[in-house]
Amino acid sequence: MEDLTQRQVDILRVIIKEYSESGDAVGSEILEKKYKLGVSPATIRNEMVELAKKGYLKKAHFSSGRIPSAKGFRFFIKHLMKQKEMSTTDEVSYKNSIWDERSEAHRLLSQATKVLSQKTGLLSLITTNYGDLYYAGVGNLLSEPEFFDINLSRSLFGRLDEVPFWFRILNDFDQIEEDVMCMLGEEDFHDSAFDSCASVWGEFHGAKIKGMIGVVGPKRMYYEEVIPQIKYFSNLIEEIIKEQKL
Repeated sequence: MEDLTQRQVDILRVIIKEYSESGDAVGSEILEKKYKLGVSPATIRNEMVELAKKGYLKKAHFSSGRIPSAKGFRFFIKHLMKQKEMSTTDEVSYKNSIWDERSEAHRLLSQATKVLSQKTGLLSLITTNYGDLYYAGVGNLLSEPEFFDINLSRSLFGRLDEVPFWFRILNDFDQIEEDVMCMLGEEDFHDSAFDSCASVWGEFHGAKIKGMIGVVGPKRMYYEEVIPQIKYFSNLIEEIIKEQKL
């Protein structure tokens, strides 16, 4: 699978699981104790060194452990992750939560960001081809350890006043074929302050409105849960605005 052995894939998988749950850099000792990998701590250490050389892991500041890089998360999302299917109850809940606002675009999109932030526990945003920006859930991020970093929080919250920044992301969506776009860390945000950040976006098109809805949060967010919600909600918004000729 790409340039990794099966053992390296297995180790990368559990490192991402452990890091996503704890937020702490991962060492070989905890992997050996907590996960049945069938190899010694020394072998795990050696494989972690190889994963780092290949760019899938990186060293954390002030720790001997490793954390997944953007490349590591991208590999996980593409090859290892199993998306969790949304329940019919969740789908109905999403639809009912915005249905009453369907006739007016501003109210519909404003309500949609509030609902998505509540459902995911992340910061949610919508940007449109009219240069509008809606967001909700700023407070959700303040409970995440990554956002205890004042430089990251200041940079992100400052971006909420910069509509052109998010509009450029909307334009970037036109360059990809996938129905969901994941932005991971510094290389995608083009800003070193965002290295521990990630976002997931889905696009929608109506008669007049074109836009995207997404979430921003820690790079260790649960993509297997977030991605299906973004897919469903962006498709639902598109269905509504087409019916309403918005």
